[in-house]
Amino acid sequence: MAWSVEFIDTAKRQLHKLDKRWQGAILDYLEDEIAPLKDPRNRGKGLIGDKRGLWRYRVGDYRILCEIRDEELVITAVTIGHRRDVYA
Repeated sequence: MAWSVEFIDTAKRQLHKLDKRWQGAILDYLEDEIAPLKDPRNRGKGLIGDKRGLWRYRVGDYRILCEIRDEELVITAVTIGHRRDVYA
């Protein structure tokens, strides 16, 4: 069971603003480490508060906030950014 990874427009813009090295690292992480998992919640961390329902993945100092849709086997990246900025 392989999951597909999608990006909303905001996450695409945030990703393209990053250094090429980090862009590659984030894309590789999502495609190689998260998408093949049986349950992507095994690697991430569920968020609380106003971000309840989103899952966080960590790549170095960067965070990827995602929505997981089980019925469609889709992981949607909602926000991508440095850890000091992504939760604001």
